[in-house]
Amino acid sequence: MAVELVYAAGNTVGESVIWDVREQRLLWVDIVEKTVHALTTATGKHRCWPTPEFVTSIGLRKDGGAIVGLTRQVCLWDYDDSFRPLADVEANMPGNRLNEGVVGPDGAFWIGTMQNNISPEGSPVDITSDTGRLYRCTASGDVIALNDERFGITNTLVWSDEGSVFTADTLKNEIYRYHYDPDTERLTDKRTILSGFDRGLPDGSTMDSEGYIWNCRVVNGACIVRLAPDGRIDRIIDLPCSWPTSCTFGGQKLDTLFVTSARFTMDAAHLATHPEEGGLFAIKPGVTGLPAHRFA
Repeated sequence: MAVELVYAAGNTVGESVIWDVREQRLLWVDIVEKTVHALTTATGKHRCWPTPEFVTSIGLRKDGGAIVGLTRQVCLWDYDDSFRPLADVEANMPGNRLNEGVVGPDGAFWIGTMQNNISPEGSPVDITSDTGRLYRCTASGDVIALNDERFGITNTLVWSDEGSVFTADTLKNEIYRYHYDPDTERLTDKRTILSGFDRGLPDGSTMDSEGYIWNCRVVNGACIVRLAPDGRIDRIIDLPCSWPTSCTFGGQKLDTLFVTSARFTMDAAHLATHPEEGGLFAIKPGVTGLPAHRFA
């Protein structure tokens, strides 16, 4: 299947890509370079904004702005120079940072944390313990823990119509399915649907209109995998990048799968012969996606 390099972003850690249906453009972040990117794919117009610290995720708001995860704060942002704090996360855990962040069907910003693996100057730091956790951040700024489990690296947040939530622990190479109870605001009934798949590790995911999950395989996985809700592997698409990180469906018909990637930890010799690392890619997989949820 043809894979196109849409934008040679050269991201150190491109992540959290979403499609804004209203503006007909992609948004994503580069965590290490402290930058939010926007690309209007129809025209090729690219714009970027600096952030005051590491930026880990981005979502859309119903009022037209964005919600952004920084290192330890969730902020409201209106595509300007001001990031307005909404919530502090894990103020009692200074060694942690935010990682995954996706607006859920309930209008909350679902976020995951992890032990910080990035030094102040942007170089890698070893992870030594499972300190990550999953939360919901509401419009009032409340941060609600979804369960008591601890994760190595929280990744992937997608939802099915019948109330299931899918998430992953990158370090454990596992993808899970939970039941979410809106009355108790808790995740229960954990089931491991994919474990030990031997191409890379699970990073970000999106769901298509048929209820299948598309999961990026980071750390030399060099592919994206389409999974049935029970974890059965339906399709594997090879990618011209070693570390695909995040994906979303976009375009006027939501029929293009866009994929961000990273060049974190790669040496100069590898990058000289693989300059596409850290780029933004596009695939026409023959299925359509779903519009992004909006924070309210």
